Parts: sequence; C-alpha cells; structure tokens
Amino acid sequence: MEQLEQLKQWIDESEKIVFFGGAGVSTESGIPDFRSVDGLYNQKYKFPPETILSHSFFCYHIGDFYEFYKEKLLHLDAKPNRAHYALAELEKRGKLLAVITQNIDGLHQAAGSEKVYELHGSVHRNYCVRCGAFHDAEYMKSAPYIPECSQCGGLIKPDVVLYEEGLNSDIVNGAKNALEEADLLIVGGTSLSVYPASGLIDFYNGNRLVLINKTPTPLDNNADLLIQDNIAEALAYGVGI
Repeated sequence: MEQLEQLKQWIDESEKIVFFGGAGVSTESGIPDFRSVDGLYNQKYKFPPETILSHSFFCYHIGDFYEFYKEKLLHLDAKPNRAHYALAELEKRGKLLAVITQNIDGLHQAAGSEKVYELHGSVHRNYCVRCGAFHDAEYMKSAPYIPECSQCGGLIKPDVVLYEEGLNSDIVNGAKNALEEADLLIVGGTSLSVYPASGLIDFYNGNRLVLINKTPTPLDNNADLLIQDNIAEALAYGVGI
C-alpha cells in the first residue's frame, strides 16, 4: 500500500506524465501476452509464433500467417480495463502527455485516450498493397481464408509491425519527444525485452521512473518506484478511479 500511495502522490504532483506499456496492460481484458507461461510464445504451433509474425513468412506463407493472425491477434470482443480508463482519465485532466504502447489492440483509444503512439501498429488499420484501400478489423476477421481487397481484389496487409520490419519513424519521433518532455514516466505491463521499442525509455530525462510489472524486468534496479503488482489495480489506485 505504501508503494501505491507513493504512486498516487507522484501522479498528483506531476503535470507531464508519459505511460509506456506492453502486453500486460491488455491481459486484464482477456488478450493473451506473448512471453508468460500461458503466452503465445509458449504454445505449440506448426511454426514458431516469432516466425509466423515475420515479414518473410507473410510473403511466402500468407495462408498460415492469416490463420494464426485471425485466431490469435484479432480480439475484437475485448473491452478496455481499468488501466486503460485510468490513463484516459489522466489525459482528460491534462496531466498525461501521451501513451506509448507496444500493443496493437486499440484498447487505449477505445477507453478514450487520444494521444497514443502505437509502436507496433494496429489491427484496426489494414491496407491493400495494390490500391491502398482501407479495411477495418471486422472486415479482416470475417473474410474467408486470405482477405482480399473489396475494391480491387488485391492482397491486404495489416498495419502491424512484423519481425524484420522497422518502426514508423514519425511514431518513434513523437514518442521520443514526449519522453524527453515528461516529468514522470510510468512503465507498466511489459517485460522490456522487445527492442528497439523498449530502448526508447532511454530518452526519458526525468528523475521519477515508476515500473509496474508482476515479474522482474531488466530495469528494476533503475526504477525510482518499483511496484510488482497488477497494472490495472495500481493505475486505478494511483489515478483515484
């Protein structure tokens, strides 16, 4: 409880908060993470998930890619949880500069957050590689086998960053600028093992780094406040909702 009180005090005292989050933020909404015991990387598939979610696999095994993608990454019935709503409330109060997320589920926006830097893209944006036509996630989920463009019949690619692909430079620069300006950085629900995304934390210049995660991370010793607890419970308490 002492740690949660400290978090609440720092949130109250700060005016330029940035939140950096990962899969653990969405597990409360029923979306599985990747690296936990029950995560996608510890399940058995015909190909390793890391291989399936690569650019080259998408190009050469499109059917297997979409079978996995639609079954394991399109969680369109998932709803925001208290972590998402707490961050949206902070932005509404004018205290949160941005959410920087490694998640692709769009739940931060669904909860009301507006300034969200999606480092790894979003399942809610899909574009035809031939004509550029936009298709939403519902279209992708309901499409049989390999989704085809409704305009020209071309191949559709989700706007998610696959292995072997680089991050969007505009999104990265926006995230860097927010981190450099922040007076409080809250990192939560991430193992901090996915690069280059997790390396962005180095751009934070402040002296209040909060780390909220159930399991240890490489940055535990660098945190000014370490909370090994449920991210939704911690943020809800800290924000007072």
